[in-house]
Order: sequence, then structure tokens, then C-alpha cells
Amino acid sequence: MQRTISVVNLSSIERNARLLKGMAKGKFYAVVKADAYGHGAVEVSKRLLPVADGFCVAIVDEGVELRAAGISSPVLVLTPPMDEDDALRMSAYNLTATVVDERTAALSKGLSVHVGVNTGMNRYGCPPGELEKLLPLLEECTVMGVYSHIYAPQLKEDREEQLKIFSSCAKLVKAAYPEAVAHLSATAGTLLGGEYLFDGVRCGIGLYGYTPAGFSCKGLEPALKVYARRVQTFSPPVGGGVGYAKSSRGYKTLSSYRAGYGDGFFRTLPLGEGNLCMDAFVSEEQKDSLCIFSNADEYAERGNTVSYEVLCAVTKRSKIIYEG
Repeated sequence: MQRTISVVNLSSIERNARLLKGMAKGKFYAVVKADAYGHGAVEVSKRLLPVADGFCVAIVDEGVELRAAGISSPVLVLTPPMDEDDALRMSAYNLTATVVDERTAALSKGLSVHVGVNTGMNRYGCPPGELEKLLPLLEECTVMGVYSHIYAPQLKEDREEQLKIFSSCAKLVKAAYPEAVAHLSATAGTLLGGEYLFDGVRCGIGLYGYTPAGFSCKGLEPALKVYARRVQTFSPPVGGGVGYAKSSRGYKTLSSYRAGYGDGFFRTLPLGEGNLCMDAFVSEEQKDSLCIFSNADEYAERGNTVSYEVLCAVTKRSKIIYEG
């Protein structure tokens, strides 16, 4: 096999989910968008069926994938419908839409919906001042929830302002639709607890063993390791290079391994000797299989990014093997 091998521990993901669910006081939604942050949305969702009250995905196609795999739990699509095709597929596959304005309300007639509120992140969501006008337009929808997302949850003053805004908006929605479940918090808000818990939480990064910047949680276990397989071991000729770079020293023995930036690793971060190629790297190791990834936080720090981006990238061309 020429692909990288990703080993995902489903037991770790389930333990992480149960740990986070124990901190909530209502519904627990598992965020499995972007193929469960690279861990495989179908298998992760199947494993979490006994734990999660529902699942969150980014786009309709991800929800359809879960339905095709036989998952019948509620699935909330976080991106509002963009056209009639999105709405028709949400209806056909019994997916829950996010409504944020008059246009998405019209597209979502007949659907189960959650009202998305913009409390300051300025990504998607109904501005608080327009919420009162939006609610009467949802009479032909089944309003199941209201939610928002906290930007910069590590900043106390900013998150408290968002909490205040969302509390007011949730009260307004629930006055019109008493069955609506209010949820503001992702992993960070879940760890904050207290007023941030509302009727439920949506956890993403915590499921996979990590926390947002500024937060920590004892007991979370990273669930992913990635391995590169050896292609060739050889004695290199005198001079020459390592990858695309000129070698600064001689090597008695080198091995080539099948992983590169085409597999989601960063070109600027060597996995062995010299520059990382698109499809390979070289190393003085002589193992049949080499573990090249086990901790997203450490890799993200080296690459000046966040664990979220790393996890979504490093299983790009990988064969996923599940254990646990």
C-alpha cells in the first residue's frame, strides 16, 4: 500500500466524548464536520451513537454521508442553505438546517431548523437586532434550536459579552418556540461550564483529544497517529541532495518514506532529512513503518498554526485503520 496509514483509536474518542458530556447539563452534540477533523466521520459517528444526542456537520454532503451510512440521529448542518438544491437534499435526508435571515427562512420551509445568531463572531448568523423580524417567518419550519458560537473564548470580557447577547436572543426565540434547544458552547464553553452550558453543548476538537488555545482538560486523549511506510533503503552517492535541497553532509544510508506535503504535511517542517517533497521524504531511519504524527498541538506549534488545521490535513491521502 502506497498511502500513509492513519490509526484512529475509537475508544479514546468515546472516552473523550463521555468526559465532555459529563460536564454538560443537557443535550450533547458531537461535531463531525471535515470528516470528523480527519478521523473519519462515519466510523466516529457510529461509535458515538450511544453518547451523542445528535451530530453537527458543516455542509449538506457531510450529512448525506452519515445518512447513507445508516445514522438516523439528528444532524445539524451548520452552514445555512445556499440554494434550493441544498434545501431539497436536507428535506430528502431529514437534515436540520441553520436559518439566519429571510432568504434562508424561505428556503427552509418544511424543514427542521436551528436559528443561528451572530453574537460577534461575524461568520454566519442573524444579527440580534433583526431576530425579532426573522422569527415570524419560521412558522412553516419546525424550530428545534437556537445557537451561536463564541469567538476568542479565552478572553473573559469578550466571552461574557457574547454570553449576555446570546442569553437575550435565546430568550426571544424560546418565547416564540418553547421547544427550541439553546446551545452556545463548543469545547471551550463546555470547559467553562456554568452559565455557558444552556440546554446543550456542541463539542468538536475535544472529542479528538485537544483543547482550544487557553484551555486544558485532564483526561482527554489524542486519538490519531499517522505512519509512513518505507519505499527504499539505499547508500546514496557522494554529494547530491536530500529531497530538493543540496546535502550539507554525507550519509552512509538513507531510506525514502511515502509521505509528503501532498499528504497534508507542511513543506516547511521536515519529517526526516532535508526538504519535504510532495510525495516523499528521506530519513536515516530503517524501519518498515515510521510514526510521523502523534500530537497535533506539537506539530501545530512548529508550523505556527492550530491543531484544528493540522488534524484536518494530515489524513488527506491516508488509509484509516480503526482500533479500540
